[in-house]
Amino acid sequence: MKSNLPSEGTLPFGDYQTWYRIFGDASSAKTPVVAVHGGPGFSHDYIEPVGAVADSGHAVILYDQLGNGRSTQLLEQAPEFWTIELFRDQFFSLIESLGIADDFILYGQSWGAMLASEIAVTRPAGLKGLILSNGLASSATWASEAATLVEQLPEPHRSAIQEAVITGTFSTPEFLAANDYYLSLHGCRLPQPPAGLQRSVGYVEANPTIYNSMWGVAEFVVTGSLRDWSIVDRLHQIAVPTLVLSGRHDEATPTVQSEFVDNIPNAQWRVFENSSHMPFFEEPDAYRASIVEFLENL
Repeated sequence: MKSNLPSEGTLPFGDYQTWYRIFGDASSAKTPVVAVHGGPGFSHDYIEPVGAVADSGHAVILYDQLGNGRSTQLLEQAPEFWTIELFRDQFFSLIESLGIADDFILYGQSWGAMLASEIAVTRPAGLKGLILSNGLASSATWASEAATLVEQLPEPHRSAIQEAVITGTFSTPEFLAANDYYLSLHGCRLPQPPAGLQRSVGYVEANPTIYNSMWGVAEFVVTGSLRDWSIVDRLHQIAVPTLVLSGRHDEATPTVQSEFVDNIPNAQWRVFENSSHMPFFEEPDAYRASIVEFLENL
């Protein structure tokens, strides 16, 4: 990593700026981990617990994707501006600017795992390992599993969500209450949302364009540009050790995860029994330990 970089700052990406933060010792001889957050349209804040992995000696770099958090916002861009290719290009620009393109480990969470898998299948020369946390390899599989999870909800939440999906109306008090209940089961099971998660939600609420354009209006309805996305038939191209992480109660269900595990050569899979979509909040010690063990065995 470049020795003259501050631990927090911005780096150019074309006409824009990418905000980043380095946890741990940037001069360490151990391969750094670059963490890609979810959304699309969230910020890095909610995955800040991943920074604790730096205690192992592997520096951890978190950054905000374009349009999110502290990176350039671009509030007026049209929906078609926001693409996988844009965020992939930003990632490669970042690691080049950091001076780690020849030696890095890639971590992605949720949408970040989608993006990380898109990066990994290109077989970057410096990629040494891949961690896919609570992600998906196919939007269709995610949507099918989400419909099953909704079907299992108690009334009146089940009907409120199903009615919203049919009518396209996602603003009624009944739907909002049902959505909150769904996320309390399958998003984050803590009684109060952690501060980092609240900050990330605040960013996407202030600028929902990216989430709505790429994903849709809710976690269980894929209506954006990613609705037909799948990387299943390309996953065999991933040529580095891979760790898949998920929660027992995750909206990214075991069926969703199996598409990674069954198609990435020699992928390892760890399920956190008391977690949903954010085990770094729900079981932080076990989550960190699993990542560190993987890193130390690369």
